[in-house]
Amino acid sequence: MPGGTEASGFTHFDAEGRAVMVDVSAKPATARLAIARGRVVMAPATLAAIRSGGIGKGDVLGVARLAGIMAAKKTSDLIPLCHPLALSSVQLDLVPEGETAIAIEARVKTTGPTGVEMEALTAVSVAALTVYDMCKAIDRGMTLEGIGLARKEGGKSGLWEADTTA
Repeated sequence: MPGGTEASGFTHFDAEGRAVMVDVSAKPATARLAIARGRVVMAPATLAAIRSGGIGKGDVLGVARLAGIMAAKKTSDLIPLCHPLALSSVQLDLVPEGETAIAIEARVKTTGPTGVEMEALTAVSVAALTVYDMCKAIDRGMTLEGIGLARKEGGKSGLWEADTTA
């Protein structure tokens, strides 16, 4: 390639230290799954308004679910150097938790040469941000917490699960 050389191995830098997209063309396509989780913590009155349909912008959980699914499909447009992937499934659940939180879980699947961790994390993040956006008029103190990868399956590294004992 004029002006540069490729680095060996899976790295986001070429031989000259410039950022590049990792070449995954030699990796075999395998079934891949990633599960990410997070929560939005809010005042009890905010969650009560969500549950009763009292948010003026509409169905908060339904809109957040759709936003998260759409975001997973657009992850490569949002995250630099992230591979565009054909996702075979995106499942996003938003469940009220106690009186002050909404738990969010994304399950993303594909068959390909690279994983879907970023897509699952993006889905949870955008869903949480959508809840915040739709409810901020009544509760600007909401927080997004614990967004992280819970599980990944497939690829060379196989199964990985977050340590939940801490």
